[in-house]
Amino acid sequence: MMKHPQLKLDNQICHRLYMASNGITRSYREALDRLNLTYPQYVVMMALWEKDEITIAELVEKTAIDGSAMTQILKKMSDKQLLNIIKDKHDGRKRVIKLLTQGKDMQTDAACIPEQIRCQFPSLNTDEAQQLTALLDKVIQDLN
Repeated sequence: MMKHPQLKLDNQICHRLYMASNGITRSYREALDRLNLTYPQYVVMMALWEKDEITIAELVEKTAIDGSAMTQILKKMSDKQLLNIIKDKHDGRKRVIKLLTQGKDMQTDAACIPEQIRCQFPSLNTDEAQQLTALLDKVIQDLN
């Protein structure tokens, strides 16, 4: 018998979040392979499709991707000719990310991905999905 039931794996919220995160990332793999993107690169692209020509610092804040990881991600995306990393006109110490034509055009190919992923959750109705989003936002806010 378990000495400390609070350590039972089935009682851990964090383990459920870990399993869900891994499962969701796996579900993106096929769609993102077609675009030749990793999930973190896809997150960067979504942020840039919302607002192009932003600083690396703004991109880190928007995506919550670690700064050193972001540098590596952006380098690989630059090598794929999806974006340029340029000096800020007003502050040469800052770098601005600007989508190239190929990166902009990729948005059309990616437009179906959110619905494809949403279909991976047939047991969640729209209200439940919105509730889950709100609850996860609370968890994220508490952790930051």
